[in-house]
Amino acid sequence: MQDRDITLPAPASSGQGGRGITLLAAALACLVLAPWVARQDFYLHLAVLVCINIVITSGLSVLMRCGQVSLCHGAFVGLGAYAATLATMQLGLPFAAGVLCAMLLTAALALVLGAVMLRLTGVYFVLITFAFGELVRLGLLEWEGLTGGANGITGVPPAELLGMALDTKAAFYGLAAGIALLSVAGLWRLFRSPAGHTIDAVGENAALAEVSGLSVRRTQLFAFVVASAMAGLGGALLAHYVGYISPESFTFSVSVGAIIMLVVGGRAYILGPVIGALVMTPLPEFFRGAVQSQNIFYGCAVILMLRFMPQGLAGLAARRGTREGGAR
Repeated sequence: MQDRDITLPAPASSGQGGRGITLLAAALACLVLAPWVARQDFYLHLAVLVCINIVITSGLSVLMRCGQVSLCHGAFVGLGAYAATLATMQLGLPFAAGVLCAMLLTAALALVLGAVMLRLTGVYFVLITFAFGELVRLGLLEWEGLTGGANGITGVPPAELLGMALDTKAAFYGLAAGIALLSVAGLWRLFRSPAGHTIDAVGENAALAEVSGLSVRRTQLFAFVVASAMAGLGGALLAHYVGYISPESFTFSVSVGAIIMLVVGGRAYILGPVIGALVMTPLPEFFRGAVQSQNIFYGCAVILMLRFMPQGLAGLAARRGTREGGAR
């Protein structure tokens, strides 16, 4: 029987009911309408970051629903950013091909590493993912000839689509929002498929799933590969949007931030990554110049969420919908 050192709330059923679908549609409508509502560049900038965070956390939600917590998610975001950048700047590949390279590289690396790392469970898996994340960061710092070292890489070209440069915030937002919508749609499809039901079964009770004939190791490896590929996609988008990347942009805090978004949004719900990104992405702007206050706030928020709302804001909305339905 596997040793589960870290206990996560049991995943919710993949069917969220009519209220959950309504909330999901409303959240996605906010993403689509943002360019027409937010005329200022600052708000468009936040909207782009929200979409990129939805992509990054969507992949992580697959792994967390499988019962694993990874602290190297930010490392895969960084690897995706560097892979896409080097593919376009050094190899001369178009934007789409660079993004594909980022996803393939992170997925292949996750496949190889996951075969070894997933032999560990609980806190041991968390620790080895943390160690790998630090190794990636140090490797990016030391390999100056390829990554630019601490100086990073500047002048990353803007994204292109159908021969048009997406060099404005509004134009890039259209791309980012479209990919975010596809990510959420992919989650919706995955967790209503047999593979999604297997992921939920492994996340709820890995030992029982193994006894029932399910391959726990293979399911966890699949979730790890999906999470890493989505992280690589998010990193590629971030690199081409910001135009500059450095190892310090993909530290341990990126992984923690993605986990916090899922805890706040609801890691067991398809709506979770959307709500988490919408709520947590703009918050650093309220703490600009007060980093310590930001960290204290995040710590308190996570403690309160885990204590009183372990299923996150999406879970709270789903429970309210269930109670209202029962009252009728």
